[in-house]
Amino acid sequence: MSSVLPSEHRALVLETIEAGFQVKQVPTPQPVHGSVIVRIAASGVISYLREIYNGKRQYPFPTPLVGGTSAIGHIAALGPDATLLQPGQLVFVDCVVRGRDDPSVMYLPAIHEGLSDGSRKLMKDVWRDGTMAEFAKVPLENCIPLDETRLCRDLGYSLQDLMYLHYLLVPYGGLRDIKLEPGETIVVCPATGGFGGAGVQVAIAMGARVIAMGRNEQELARLKEHVKRGTPGANIETVKMTGVEETDTAALQHYGIIDAILDITPPTASKSTHLKSAITALRRGGRCSMMGFVEDVMPGFKVMADDITLKGKFMYEREDMIQFVKILERGLFPIGKDFVDTKAFMLESWKEAFDAAAEHTGIGKSVVLTP
Repeated sequence: MSSVLPSEHRALVLETIEAGFQVKQVPTPQPVHGSVIVRIAASGVISYLREIYNGKRQYPFPTPLVGGTSAIGHIAALGPDATLLQPGQLVFVDCVVRGRDDPSVMYLPAIHEGLSDGSRKLMKDVWRDGTMAEFAKVPLENCIPLDETRLCRDLGYSLQDLMYLHYLLVPYGGLRDIKLEPGETIVVCPATGGFGGAGVQVAIAMGARVIAMGRNEQELARLKEHVKRGTPGANIETVKMTGVEETDTAALQHYGIIDAILDITPPTASKSTHLKSAITALRRGGRCSMMGFVEDVMPGFKVMADDITLKGKFMYEREDMIQFVKILERGLFPIGKDFVDTKAFMLESWKEAFDAAAEHTGIGKSVVLTP
């Protein structure tokens, strides 16, 4: 079940953090049991990728490696045990690898080797490389089929714009984990970054009312305008974070009953008090998906007395990806610039892409590399 693959292909290779990336000709991998070779159309560049690969974030990973996270591409070749995927099929390539004999073993190839001996073993010996290349060898189960006719011809999404899934899927994993229902009110905080903004878009598509929290009033205004332009009937409010717990709680309570929270705080804001304020504003029996890095979340007696559920969530499950694709294919998201404004760069312009991703972030913004 394989097509003729070139003997070599171009890839963005990191020999060492000190040396930085270089575009090199490398041997093209061949499919074996449990694997797929994908011809990459677009590889996502998250906003802090530069900080990962220049060593600032101190993420552990072995070198050398091919950089990258998730991707959009077409099946180029399949291992003999594939039963659904077909050559030429469009897929989303997931960046989360799980141990097949122990699903609790999880890590991000080319990004972070994980926290267990099992994940470090898989990263070192099996699935090390990312997707910033013309071809990538990935686990069979990490390829999520996409209906190219429906998405690209009928709905008008470009392959590059579909790469925005790597932002949208993360908050969807958290929202589905706490069973967000249509008509509920959810606080997304902070909402002005890449994943927070994506969380607002996803919650709106799921039929929820959203209260978006953030410190930047200008970006909050842009977020609300972006949502209302793409989904005119959306119910969205914004609250500026002041850093004063009682003030922020009162601002949230002004909008009535709050059912749930999606927190996706970056490490740089780990000492912020906004999540305490949001939890204090929750109704009795409210739920909070904790996908971020807040250090102090407990507002005293509130969590116990009001039966509040605080639930941690890392990324998403395979079933979440499959369900999300159904939502996208049914046309429940906006299209064109109302969906996402994508900036694309060639492999050789990786520095410019990394710099652009750090600035071109927030709701409806994405950067990709196109091999």
